[in-house]
Amino acid sequence: MKRIVIFASGSGTNAENLIKFFQNSHNASVIQVLTNNPHAKVLERCKKLKVSALSFNKIALTKTEDVLNILKASKPDLIVLAGFLWKFPDNILNAFPNKVINVHPALLPKYGGKGMYGIHVHNAVVANKEKETGITIHYVNEHYDEGAIIFQARCDVDPNDSAEDVAAKIHELEMEHFPKVVEKLLNG
Repeated sequence: MKRIVIFASGSGTNAENLIKFFQNSHNASVIQVLTNNPHAKVLERCKKLKVSALSFNKIALTKTEDVLNILKASKPDLIVLAGFLWKFPDNILNAFPNKVINVHPALLPKYGGKGMYGIHVHNAVVANKEKETGITIHYVNEHYDEGAIIFQARCDVDPNDSAEDVAAKIHELEMEHFPKVVEKLLNG
């Protein structure tokens, strides 16, 4: 049975979608969710879904090996960043090479980098009058949103779409594609 650990920072809709997708799988399961936000809604979702969830602070992630040691004990086959907003530390990337992936709410390399997440991305897409946008699932490396691209899905941006309209389209793409791409990666 393949083991998935999810990192999230907010509401946790992608985390919940992944947990539910793998609940009845014979090949993989989400064994743990880790968050940098002790008030994140993802913690409530995990409690309802009976999945272990822990919160940690920046020191535990970047200055000590606390989070790394949790991961070593969990032995994940894949670490999935689902709305996790902090830069991922080198010590974890080095301990789990090519085992950390992220979903980004744009077609990288466009609209990536520090500060480009959530509504900030959608505002930029609308402001630049893009005709399309989408999601990018990519490996995580030492730079924001620069790891090798695994998968992209696209959607149209209508001239009268608001950033919220774009966000809804992106959310649909994430719900549809993210679990399937994770499953495909785990099945190698």
